[in-house]
Amino acid sequence: MLFLADAQRKRSPMDIRRTPKSTKPQAALLGLAFDAADGHKRITRGRNFVLAGGSQETHGMMQETAIKINERLDKAGKQLSDVSINELRDIVADIRK
Repeated sequence: MLFLADAQRKRSPMDIRRTPKSTKPQAALLGLAFDAADGHKRITRGRNFVLAGGSQETHGMMQETAIKINERLDKAGKQLSDVSINELRDIVADIRK
């Protein structure tokens, strides 16, 4: 039998030992609502958020909030992963006023 050194071995796409592409922290918003009584399944995906469920009104409020958060972050020149939980809380509180 012939064994190849690990460095010479071809890696398959299913190789478990993948190296991470980026070490920068990633962040995303997840919005869930459970008040849909009309049978619709609402799902919205954005640059850094996923929203699921809710009535038309609730889902719309989640969409508006996620979009406004991103607008504020863009205006500040920041990514979601750059802000602390307290900063994010302040942004959401300001948006809800």
